[in-house]
Amino acid sequence: MIRRKLAILLAVAIIMLPVMTSCSSSQTSAPAESKTETEKPQASEPVSTDKILKIASSDNPATLDPQKTSEYYREPLNIYDRLVEAVTVDGKPELVPGLAESWDVSEDGLVYTFHLAKDVTFHNGEVFTADDVMFTIDRMMNPNTAAMNTDFFDMIKGATEVFEGKADHVEGVKVIDDNTVEITLEEPFAPFIANIATPGCSILNREATEAAGDQFGIDTSVTVGTGPFKVDSWSVNEEVVLVANKDYFKGAPQIDGYTVKIIPDAETQRMMFESGELDVFDTSEARTQVPYFKSSPDYKDNIVSAPEAGLYFYAFNNSMEPYSNLKVRQALQMAVDRQTILDTMYDGEGMVLNTFLPESVLGHNSDAKGIEYNTSKAKELLAEAGYPNGFEMEIIQVSDSATTLEMNEVVQSMMSQIGVNVKITQVDEATYYAMRKAGEIPVYRSSWWADYNDPDNFYYTFFSEKNAVVRSTCYSNSEVFSGLDEARTMVDPDARLKYYQEMDNIIINEDAAILPMFQMNKIFVVSDRVKEFHIAWNGWSDMSFYDVVIEN
Repeated sequence: MIRRKLAILLAVAIIMLPVMTSCSSSQTSAPAESKTETEKPQASEPVSTDKILKIASSDNPATLDPQKTSEYYREPLNIYDRLVEAVTVDGKPELVPGLAESWDVSEDGLVYTFHLAKDVTFHNGEVFTADDVMFTIDRMMNPNTAAMNTDFFDMIKGATEVFEGKADHVEGVKVIDDNTVEITLEEPFAPFIANIATPGCSILNREATEAAGDQFGIDTSVTVGTGPFKVDSWSVNEEVVLVANKDYFKGAPQIDGYTVKIIPDAETQRMMFESGELDVFDTSEARTQVPYFKSSPDYKDNIVSAPEAGLYFYAFNNSMEPYSNLKVRQALQMAVDRQTILDTMYDGEGMVLNTFLPESVLGHNSDAKGIEYNTSKAKELLAEAGYPNGFEMEIIQVSDSATTLEMNEVVQSMMSQIGVNVKITQVDEATYYAMRKAGEIPVYRSSWWADYNDPDNFYYTFFSEKNAVVRSTCYSNSEVFSGLDEARTMVDPDARLKYYQEMDNIIINEDAAILPMFQMNKIFVVSDRVKEFHIAWNGWSDMSFYDVVIEN
């Protein structure tokens, strides 16, 4: 994560003083603790001439088990495959066949029949069959697995019963033969195909996973998938090494493998990139370096960027005074100069949003009504709401989030221009999420990145009757509640997306439930020898390296 501190001098200008922080291959099968400190590279070191992609990460993966992480997906994306894959084609996300060559959907939208690719093998030589699909889903929903992604399968018939310990097998998953599996849902769920293309839905090998037990995802010798890369070694605090799967069913990768160096310090990462020890520099680790690379004649043509499928936003507790007053919420929306924050904090690398849906997510409305920055109008609205002299506003945040604090401090200064005195309260993470789940936070800044490419992942997550309180928006609009439920089951894709845009207009403009801020651009700097480096459709650092080419 980015760690920065912003010194704010606000008159309308904001001056930023950033301080940012952002895997020795061994033959041991389980990761070994290392105490070796990373030394800063010398500029005279030679540029690599092999075909191993060298990248860096600021921290270790917690596990390589895709069912037990919700944050670290880069290695799972490359070690495993999914029934359906989400890829970027001509800059736009598309769903393409993965381990399923094709699929059929019943007229009622309940039954999905997947026709699986033949002659696919796992890294241990086991042949992939429909039984592995059934095993993967059963394991995910088994409470003993303690999986973090059960919501990706909980719409399947009988999944909840397994999760609650009432059954051992998900009733809705049926093996027809080795190459055909049938999945029945509890009710129609329009984004089901997009949903199962997420890394958390990666398909596991029954034999290897059951044999490994708790060591699956930890012991590299028993962590296997069908993906284009195989785990070679993992040395904690040093590196994770993956090698090309020469037997990959779609054809071997163009590179021999990739290595993730664990480098906590962003400045060290930058120096290693410039000396040739790294092939890629992820500016998420150090956004203050972006202007340098953009202006450098040595690097400006080596920048690869794409919009992130996520956004920052401020949530107002719609049930708590004074935020239960529509005019107050509208005034707060108008008081924040979002473009200035984007320009000063992030060098303008992004786009102000007037909708809750980022540009790269299916259904984004580029013609959404804009939210005006107008402090005079904001003051008028506050007076009409009964607060001519403003009021005291509390923003609650997690105490160790420097990035959140710096933005909150900017907003604090902007709110003062309309008479709103902002108090920033920092609490520990456990307290913060407990308060949010209970609907007790008045205002908070947060962010949301797409799990799958569908508006349901944004709107239902925050504004459905099921989730509005636990997200602390405490939003209440029966028209939107019923609309979001209906949208999940609509079969006409065009009508469905238009419906979401109508719901968005109600949420953002008519109800002013939240203030969408902006989406960011994902920016990498790559060495001259790296070609075909494509950012994931969602703009994550986690991406597939299957198409990467290295030319020495």
